[in-house]
Amino acid sequence: MRSTILPGHPANLLGSLWMITAMALFAVEDSFVKVASQTVPVGEVLILFGLGGAAVFACLLALQGKPLFQPEVVSRPMRIRVCFEVTGRLFWVLALALTPLSSATVILQATPLVVVAGAALVFGERVGWRRWSAIGIGMTGVIVIIQPGLDSFSALSILALIAMVGFAGRDLASRAAPASISTAILGLYGFLAMALAGLIYALWSGDGLVIPSGHAALQLLGAIAGGTVAYACLMKAMRTGDVSAVTPFRYTRLLFGIALGVVLFGEEITVPMLVGSGLIVASGIFILWRSRKIAAS
Repeated sequence: MRSTILPGHPANLLGSLWMITAMALFAVEDSFVKVASQTVPVGEVLILFGLGGAAVFACLLALQGKPLFQPEVVSRPMRIRVCFEVTGRLFWVLALALTPLSSATVILQATPLVVVAGAALVFGERVGWRRWSAIGIGMTGVIVIIQPGLDSFSALSILALIAMVGFAGRDLASRAAPASISTAILGLYGFLAMALAGLIYALWSGDGLVIPSGHAALQLLGAIAGGTVAYACLMKAMRTGDVSAVTPFRYTRLLFGIALGVVLFGEEITVPMLVGSGLIVASGIFILWRSRKIAAS
């Protein structure tokens, strides 16, 4: 069993920097997708983004001399993972296209809370009343941001909520996936699922395909580059230092998302957004701390 690394150990500091870099690049990816979706149909954005990301991971596997397919890819957990991936990717891009980047990013930060709740309900993991209370407080933060029943409520905010549930389901299915499946294979089929989501939406919406302008093509290339490099940085972060020391820095995506929303898209930071963000982040960090304490006891 791997021993715990001291908080100030260089490995933890390096892992934290990898995580912050990954979150910054994910926010940049979201910004590119949001801008591209203003001139390119959402379904086409998903198709092109998905195929581009899949091509990157396919090349990576080829360079490593590894096959692009293995029988475990069609196992039941992987089929379930694809369903959740399609749901999460589709509704996330719709949320980016139709709602403020800042609020969508904040709602997405509740994903770890849903993962913990799902692990208890699906895998039977033990979650005590303290962590259940933290989950409840974090989800209250989501409600504060969405503000259902008030005049400021927008039904479009449900898009980010559905995306968050989809990503949580994907993460839970990934935990049940065969250990022989590498992260590169997961990345390959994750991006292929994104392309599938785009195809499904394009057929449903009836939107025709367009030839992206030069600017739109660059934006999509920027999204692909940002997303794939961010994924690599995330994997590097999770393998450098203690997971419990590195994982809290996932919440820096919230800061980057809000900052880019304000600077690039002129979005406003509201009091409910700040309050909801605080509840979500505080709950997530408490759950991480509590999980680490229980594991050490």
